[in-house]
Amino acid sequence: MRIALDPYMYRHLPLGKMTDKAAELGYEYIELSPREDFLPFYKAPRVDRARIKAFRKALGDSGVQLSSLLPMYHWAAADEGLRVAAVRNWKRAIQIAVEMDCELVNTEFTGQSDNPLVCENQFMRSMDELIPEFEREGIKLDIQAHPYDFCERNNESVDIIRGFDRDWINYLYAAPHTFFYDDGKGDIASMLKYAGSKLSHLIIADTYNHKASSSLRYIVNPPGVTATVHQHLDIGQGEVDWTAFFDTLREIQFDGIATVSVFAWEDRPDESNRMMLERVSSELCR
Repeated sequence: MRIALDPYMYRHLPLGKMTDKAAELGYEYIELSPREDFLPFYKAPRVDRARIKAFRKALGDSGVQLSSLLPMYHWAAADEGLRVAAVRNWKRAIQIAVEMDCELVNTEFTGQSDNPLVCENQFMRSMDELIPEFEREGIKLDIQAHPYDFCERNNESVDIIRGFDRDWINYLYAAPHTFFYDDGKGDIASMLKYAGSKLSHLIIADTYNHKASSSLRYIVNPPGVTATVHQHLDIGQGEVDWTAFFDTLREIQFDGIATVSVFAWEDRPDESNRMMLERVSSELCR
């Protein structure tokens, strides 16, 4: 069981100071999410051997380990040019993972929920090109469904991942996406159990049920615009059923990575991340 910090609220800090901050907060692991000086969102990696060496030294000096890298690319884009660029960026990201001695990367399906079949086909095409790269380098892959991805549902996402029939491709359940996963019902226990042996990774943050019965619970302008809404809040600030979440994880004896991934409180990130570590540890490290 590894509890990791997504340090996105500290992305303004240099890599070395970011690792020191994680250690100061009590975290033993970092899940490095996109940042402009390493693996930026959707763009080519911005890192060379010198930066990799410096980051590795910073991790060693702070005593914090890298649980995973989180590259984000348009590998399911309907636009073929974007997809080709994403595959190229993925190949470099895999090499960076190797150079960082990081055996795991995690990511999202991406694509568009309003063009699901085309995007799924593009995703499969990208996987055909990338599976040999992952297998040659011995890098594992965890995938999550994100709001507005070509697939947003828990069970369908698990089935897509099962379809690859590879032990090193697994599922990431993101608690802040819970109400997208089953159209607002929020039946966490059944979704986690459905994932079963493919569940190897969690993202932990709270959110509100954007699919609550009132269509005016969230007002987005202009009316009818295509948008998805969710939050990454401290546990207890939203509507996720945390009792069911933690009880089910203990029942199924989850033993993967649990990443604290709160983004909402950049005015008080230390307070938020300390509280989250204490709560997650108390629930999952019994």
